[in-house]
Amino acid sequence: MNSSVRSFLKAKAQNLKPVVMVGKGGVDPRIVTALDEALTSHELVKVKFQAFKDEKRTLAEQLAVDTKSELIGIMGFIATFYRDSENHLMHFPKELLRKGE
Repeated sequence: MNSSVRSFLKAKAQNLKPVVMVGKGGVDPRIVTALDEALTSHELVKVKFQAFKDEKRTLAEQLAVDTKSELIGIMGFIATFYRDSENHLMHFPKELLRKGE
C-alpha cells in the first residue's frame, strides 16, 4: 500500500467511531473474531485500546496479521485497520492507485 492510499484511508477514518474495544481481557480470539467480522462488513475499522495501552503498537500489528489486514495507523489509543472485501465498499481515486508504481 502506498502512502497516498494510506493518507486517503486516514482521512476517511476520521469520521468513524471505534467498533472494537480491547479491554482488560486483552487481545483474545473474541477480539480477533470481532475485528475480522467488522472488516468484512466495513473494510475500514477503528479499534480502541482501553487497556494494554503501553503495548498498543505490538498488539495492533499482531491483530493486523491475525485478520490479514493492513494497520493504517495509530492515533492516541485508537488503531485503524483496512482490509478489502468482496463488496469493495471503498472506492479509491485511480490517480492514488497509480502513485508509487
